Amino acid sequence: MISRDTAAQRRVTATVAMALVLGGCTRDHRGQAGDPSQPPPAARAEAGPSASTEPTAECPPTGVRIRATGGDAASGLRALGIELVNCGEHPYQLNGYPVLHVFDEEREPVMLRVVNGAKEITSGFDQPPRQVTLAAGERATAVVLWRNLVTDSTVVATNGEFLTVAPAAGQPAEEVDPDGPIDLGNTGRIGVSAWRKATT
Repeated sequence: MISRDTAAQRRVTATVAMALVLGGCTRDHRGQAGDPSQPPPAARAEAGPSASTEPTAECPPTGVRIRATGGDAASGLRALGIELVNCGEHPYQLNGYPVLHVFDEEREPVMLRVVNGAKEITSGFDQPPRQVTLAAGERATAVVLWRNLVTDSTVVATNGEFLTVAPAAGQPAEEVDPDGPIDLGNTGRIGVSAWRKATT
């Protein structure tokens, strides 16, 4: 007999797998790259969520572009696919986890723990990182995971509205569309899988 949690996890995994190719440590949100006290980049009002993938879109000075590929939710478990495209002319290397920062509706940083590998949130996304080399035009993918779970009525539930993602610690971050609120409940944590090279 399959439990409700197992069935929900399979639905999320299957949905994400259609959009992503995926192949455990915990880090404090404040210890990641960038300064979370600074607001995320202003949203581009004139550009839709898919603008970053248009052939005419300008490549950032970093040579890579990061965007969300859509989300899924089942029984409180949330999964958001993210994609990094090497839009530059030179090979780009990755070896590790995306660096996340979450901001509230006032663009103030939300203090939380980022779980690399997501093993405290769900299973199946904890493959260790491997070095990835992207030629021009190639992509890498990862999955952001969290649970909308309230276990303590004395702790206020947290919602994030904005999300920034950097390729690695110390690298510039880009704002991505979280495809809805980042409804963390009062878990105080969010998970992310390691970068994986996407197949053609």
